[in-house]
Order: sequence, then structure tokens, then C-alpha cells
Amino acid sequence: MAKIIVLGGGFGGLSAAIRLAARGHRVDLFEKRDQLGGRAYVYRRNGFTFDGGPTIITAPFLFDDLWALAGRRREDDVQFVPCDPFYRIFDHNGRSFDYNGDEAFILNQIARWNPQDVAGYQRFIATTKPIFEKGFVELADQPFLRLADMLKVAPDLIKMQSYKSVYRYVSQFIQNDFLRRCFSFHPLLIGGNPFDAPSIYAMIHYLERQWGVHYVMGGTGALVSAMGQLFQSLGGTIHLNAEVAEILVEKHRVTGIRLMDGTTHPADDVVSNADVAFTYRNLIPAAYRHTYTNRKIERMKYGMSLFVLYFGTDRRYTDTRLAHHNILLGERYKGLLTDIFERHILADDFSLYLHMPSLTDVSVAPAGCEAFYVLAPVPHLGAAVDWRQAAKPYRDAIVSFLEENYLPDLSRHIIAEHHIDPLHFKNELNSYLGAAFSFQPTLTQSAWFRPHNRSEEFDNLYFVGAGTHPGAGLPGVLSSAIIVEQLIGGASLPAPLPMPPHEVEEAETRLRATS
Repeated sequence: MAKIIVLGGGFGGLSAAIRLAARGHRVDLFEKRDQLGGRAYVYRRNGFTFDGGPTIITAPFLFDDLWALAGRRREDDVQFVPCDPFYRIFDHNGRSFDYNGDEAFILNQIARWNPQDVAGYQRFIATTKPIFEKGFVELADQPFLRLADMLKVAPDLIKMQSYKSVYRYVSQFIQNDFLRRCFSFHPLLIGGNPFDAPSIYAMIHYLERQWGVHYVMGGTGALVSAMGQLFQSLGGTIHLNAEVAEILVEKHRVTGIRLMDGTTHPADDVVSNADVAFTYRNLIPAAYRHTYTNRKIERMKYGMSLFVLYFGTDRRYTDTRLAHHNILLGERYKGLLTDIFERHILADDFSLYLHMPSLTDVSVAPAGCEAFYVLAPVPHLGAAVDWRQAAKPYRDAIVSFLEENYLPDLSRHIIAEHHIDPLHFKNELNSYLGAAFSFQPTLTQSAWFRPHNRSEEFDNLYFVGAGTHPGAGLPGVLSSAIIVEQLIGGASLPAPLPMPPHEVEEAETRLRATS
């Protein structure tokens, strides 16, 4: 069996490491930071436990499968609990809409806003089923290594109107503007713009209804810890505080890694859970790169970044209108998203995701206290924003908004806090331009057009995580690990041949013309 090195201990890296170790490979995982988790890093302040990144589990069977590979049960090590409602979504006037997996409940909620949209929603959810079955069930764990793989599914993508944006697709069925927002925001969960992401991502809503929205007791960090222990139980080795300086290359193959401390580690295969753009630009000399040149990387479209404030209060807020997962939409929708994704402007207004885990799990906060996580989408570092100066005023504006509208007297009750911004994603997580979700999920940056799970440059370099197929979000990231397991595990797939840039552009033009 092969000696395999995995770079990065996020969900993609851990999942790939577990799968490969379960196949009998000798696997070493190298993590830059002092804990596993990547974006799911855990911050602890004054007795509070704050999940750094993902807070929602939407396809729990993908985690169950990892434990099953080791002949064990996930629920024996970590507990998932369903959330009801999945989300509570507020408009700019504070009026709310709940939804869960119960269609009758959803239809009742829709009727409160616009009775005419009840039938429209039923047509919408019926059309998302085949999108879900094609986009997730059939294609999410399949590699797109050849242009023929993309052209083969192009007719289905056209039939499913993938050339339309998620917002435009939803608007065919839903009349009420607020409800259109409620059923089109999902691309934001994977770094996409609802006005630009193809309609195939409308399947995220169907996926939530299919398997529910879950919370990990103890926080997402408890799941990361359990996965690390599972990997080690399979014979895997974890190296923390082990930053990689270079991926070693010989002709068309990688041969191992060199760490910042100068030590080298040989490998038969390398799996990178690091940001794809960073991996190519910073870990592999330009002389070895013919497809993913610096110019190509710079020309690609990158998703939004995030400003996230973690805070704990010395009082409970169980008497408020808030649920476990809350989305607080501002008055502007398309205009705000245009500022973030296209104009790269830090606007004065914002829409927020507010997470209240201590409503479900009191262990994440001291007795009598409440734990929070509030997230605002912001432009990546292509924007002319100096976050060393902008972070404090932006934080204050968010706290003032929450205090005035949802959490009375908040500012005088905060006893623990921490924040991250685009500089954190760039400097700590090595994300190009500080983009929190890597490349935007646009039509011509999806599937074959996305960086491949097996590198176009090297026969034995593989990618998992948000920047490769099928994309960001935990279901996508875990599916990328399934693909890499299949590729390394001996699946009889042809080695990819690098395409000249002009042929890539011609293929993109053909797909656009067809759509």
C-alpha cells in the first residue's frame, strides 16, 4: 500500500485521511495550526466554546459512512441532534419565516406571507428533486477529469436550466420578494452569489429537506476531535504545528513535502486540503505549472469572505424571538450582494447569520450564560478595505444592530469575544484573497471547469475541500474525499492530460453557447 501525505486537517483532509487509512494506506496528516479543524477550528474564551466555522450538518450519513469504514458507529462517539426549525429567517422589519422538513408546516408558513405562493413552492420543490438526484446523488462523488465528462452531462444541465441563476430559477415559482430570498440564499452557504450561482445549487434546499439540519453536541469541534481519534485508531499519524513550505516535484510527479523547519517527508501520493490557489501559487514552483499558472489563478472568480464575531454574554436570551439558526436579512438584497461580489465594496448595511448554540447545548457556555456566533458576508481582499482599521467599527455596527433589534442591552453583557475577518482567511487559513470558500460556484467554475480532484499538472497530487469538485459546504467537501479515495484506491480512470489555456477557453465558450 502507498505512503500518503495529507496537507491540512479540515473536514476534507480528515475525511480523505480516514478513507485512505481504512483502505490500508500509510497516511500522515500535516496541519499548520495547533489544532485540527481548518475552518472548523475551536476558540475558547472565558469558559465559552466557539466553533470557528461550519455550524450545520446537512448530510449526516456522510459522517456515518466514515465510522462504518472502521467497523464502528458514529453515534457512539459524537451525537447529532436535529434542529427545528432549520432556520428562522427575518426580514428587515423583524417579521420571521420558519422552515423545517415538514412540507405542511412550510406551506403554512408560506401562506402567512403570500397564499398564492403555496402552489408555486410545491412546483418549485418538485423540480428540485431531479436537480438534487442529478447534481448530488449522481455527480457529487464522481470525478470530472476530462472535458468529455462535462459534455456528457451538459444536456442534463441545460434541461435543468442550469444557465439560470438560483434567484432567477426560484422567481419562476415564487412571487413574494421576501420568500424569493428565503429560497434563494443557499448559495451563500458555499460562497456563491444567488444572482450568479447556477440553478443546480437550488438542490441545497431539497438536500436539507431530505436529511434535515443537525447540530453537533459539544460543537462542531467535538466532531473534528472524534474524526481525529478515528483516523488515529486506523493507524494514521497527525502532525500539528507542521507548516508545509513546499511540495517536492520530480517531472510529472510529486515526491513528498518540505516543512518550514527544513525537514522533508517522502510520499507516493500527496492530498492537499489546503486552498487550491495557495497550493499551486505558494507550494509548487511556477516552472512546474503549465495549467494552473499564476495568471490563470488570478483570472478566476473568487467568492466572498466573512467577518465573524464570536461572543458570550453573562445572561441568557431565551426569551427573545431567536432560534438556534437565524438569518437576519437587510432591506437590500441584490444591491448588497452586488457590492460584495462585483463592486467589492464594504457597505454600511449588512445581512447576518446569527448562531445561538447554547439554546440547544448548554455545555458551550458557563451556567447562566449564552454563546453566539454572528457572521456577515463581506468582500474578499480584492476590495480596498484595510481590515486593521475597519474591523472595530464594523464589529461595533453589528453589535449595535443586534442590541437595537434582537438582543437587549447586549453591549453591557458581553464578557467574552473574538473575531475573524478576511485577513484571518488569508494569513491563518492560506486562502487566496482571503476568500472564505475559494472559487465562486459559477457555471464555468463548476465540475470539469473547477480544479480537478486529481491535479492536471501531476499524476499523484490530489485535492479535497472547497476549491475542487464538487465545491464548498460539508456535503461537497466530504464528497471530494470519496472521489480521492476512489482515484487513489485503484479506480481505472485515465490520467488527466493538461489542456492548453486556449482550449479551456474554447470549452467554456461552447458550454455558454449551448446554454
